[in-house]
Amino acid sequence: MTKISEVAPDVFRISTFLPDFNLQFNQFVVRDEEPLLFHTGLRALFPAVRDAVATVLDPARIRWIGFSHLEADECATLREWQTLAPSSIAVCSLVGKLVSIDDFMAVRPAKGMTDGEVFVTGKYRFRFLHTPHVPHCWEASLLFEETQRTLLCSDLFHQNGDVEPMTQSDVIGRCRQALLEGQQGPLANYMPYTVQTDPILRRVAALKPKTLATMHGSTFVGDGERAIGDLAMAFRDILGPR
Repeated sequence: MTKISEVAPDVFRISTFLPDFNLQFNQFVVRDEEPLLFHTGLRALFPAVRDAVATVLDPARIRWIGFSHLEADECATLREWQTLAPSSIAVCSLVGKLVSIDDFMAVRPAKGMTDGEVFVTGKYRFRFLHTPHVPHCWEASLLFEETQRTLLCSDLFHQNGDVEPMTQSDVIGRCRQALLEGQQGPLANYMPYTVQTDPILRRVAALKPKTLATMHGSTFVGDGERAIGDLAMAFRDILGPR
C-alpha cells in the first residue's frame, strides 16, 4: 500500500513498502508553481505513485523531475512521467545528462546542472549539489531546498523495514544496521567509500538542513548537520579502509 505524508511545508513523501526487500521506496513531490518530483520510482510502482501524486496536485502539472543517479528506483519511469507531464524537464548532473540521460532515458533534453547552481519552482529555491559516488555513481547529486532547509538525500540515511514517515529520533542506529546487513549480502559495497566521501559529506552538512528526506526509511527532522556528521563516521567505520 502506498502512503502519503507531508514531511515539510509543501513536501509530500510518497512511500511504498515492499516486503520482499524489507524496504520502503519513497518519492517526494513538492507543491509549488512549478511542481517538482524527486525520484520517479520503479516501473511496477508507477500507477501507485501517479495516483498518490494526484491526491496532491494534477500529475500533468509536474515541471521538474529530479533524481540522484541512474538507477531503477531513481528514474526508471522518467519517460512515463515526461509523457504524462508534457512540460516536464529532467534535472540531473551535467555528467548524467551527457553520459546517459539524454541518450536513452529522457523524452526531452535534461537540464544538466553543475555544483551550486540554483533553480526556482516558485516560492522554493533548490540548490544543486554534485556529489560524485555519494551515495553512489559518478553522476550522483542531491537537491537542497534553501527556504525550508530540506535535503533530498537519495540513498543517504537508508533504513530497512516499514518505518514511520517522519522521526525526530536519531536514525543513525538504523542506518548502521542497514549498512552492516547490506555488507553481508549480494548488494555489498553499494555505498562506495572514496577519498571524496568525507569532504562531500562535510560540505553537505555545512548547509545545516532541518529535514533529511531519504529514499529508503523515515524522513529525519532535526539537526541535519549533526546527523550527516554521524553518518560520515558510520561510513568510515563500516565502509572505510581497513
